[in-house]
Amino acid sequence: MNKINRFLKVRRLVMSVSLLSLLTSHLSPLNAETRQWSLRECCDYAVEHNISIKQQENQRRQQELELSTAKNSRLPDLSASAGQNFSFGRGLTAENTYSNTNTSSTSFSLGTSVPIFTGFRIPNQIKLNQLNLQSATADLEKAKNDIRLQVAEAYVQILYDMEMADVAHRQIEIDSAQVARLLAFVNNGKAAEAELSQQKATLASSRLTATQAENNTRLAILALTQLLELPSPDGFSIVRPDLSSVSSGATAANLTPDLIYAEALGVKPEILSQQLKLKGMEHSIKIAQADNYPTLSLSGGLGTNYYTTSGFKSDSFGKQLKNNFSQYIGVNLNVPIFNRFQTRNNVRSARINQENQQLQLDNTKKTLYKEIQQVYYNALNAQTKEKSSEEAVQSSKDAFDLMQAKYENGKATITEFNESKNNYLKSESDLVQARYENLYQQALLEFYRGRDLNF
Repeated sequence: MNKINRFLKVRRLVMSVSLLSLLTSHLSPLNAETRQWSLRECCDYAVEHNISIKQQENQRRQQELELSTAKNSRLPDLSASAGQNFSFGRGLTAENTYSNTNTSSTSFSLGTSVPIFTGFRIPNQIKLNQLNLQSATADLEKAKNDIRLQVAEAYVQILYDMEMADVAHRQIEIDSAQVARLLAFVNNGKAAEAELSQQKATLASSRLTATQAENNTRLAILALTQLLELPSPDGFSIVRPDLSSVSSGATAANLTPDLIYAEALGVKPEILSQQLKLKGMEHSIKIAQADNYPTLSLSGGLGTNYYTTSGFKSDSFGKQLKNNFSQYIGVNLNVPIFNRFQTRNNVRSARINQENQQLQLDNTKKTLYKEIQQVYYNALNAQTKEKSSEEAVQSSKDAFDLMQAKYENGKATITEFNESKNNYLKSESDLVQARYENLYQQALLEFYRGRDLNF
């Protein structure tokens, strides 16, 4: 009986576990799959979902509305009004006497006006808003480029941390093999326990290094997924580029900062935005000068009213509206004479703003040139560093192979072996860093020349 009960309990437990596994597989299929993202996919996704870019897009749409408003200012306006008035108390009658009377009046009117000449204010305002729209579009592209740079930097950081984790795991493999070897020697009486303990401590340190490298990788992935506005880093991974196919050639060596800068001036949106704003300042000055000119407008309208007085007979409502119906048309000329130097000061203020915008454009150009110089020399240094790292790896590998042979033949101590191994693994780590740094800097050079940011 006890065996039967135990059998039933085990059967229920197995069924529960199976049911839970089935539900888990159906409820979270996304977590079971890992999608690999390329750099281009990350950049495109970030551009589409980044909140700052969406805000910049709204600013551009706002400029579209302001341009539409400026264009529509050429159109005539149209307004209608209706009024009802009541009067009480003494008033002047038709017989030119005063008496206590109550009167009421109802009025209706429809009017329109159209600007004929506004001192060139309207055409300059339209042109200014067109330039502002183009500038906002360039600012939007600048915001997209900024997020692309941030994504690329985070992407390279993940690649670097992943490679560092791989190096750490290779170190664990070497240390584990040495622990197993020393354990066999200790069992055969060919090595001391102290030697084995020292190697076990080295293995524990290598495992700690690997754990730290994995944690760094997870944090780097988290940083990138936050840039992409993803809800969670679960199931996220990136595509590793084939470093063997990445040329360490003469991209930077064939260029100069001046050549790159000349290309960048024609393609970088931050330069275009500042140039458009500077052109807009010319129209801002003309808008301020418009107050020196007379303005001319055309107006017209229709109107009628209904009027009653207590104690007097009045025509019917419809008859009065018909009899009192009137039309008017007029031309209004306004000539400015003196407005306490307000126009003069507005023009001077607009000219100062133009000078400030010219300085802003010059500063933007200088900043761009400094960035290009920094990237250019970083790219040259990265190329040199990668070549030097490759030579260092080969040298340290040869030294490690030699030290390993000496250690296995009992001609070197475990301390000497570990020191040589650490030098070799550090040179591999330096090479990985140099390769990705070179990869990133070369991509930045092409990016400043107007190419897509990709590798």
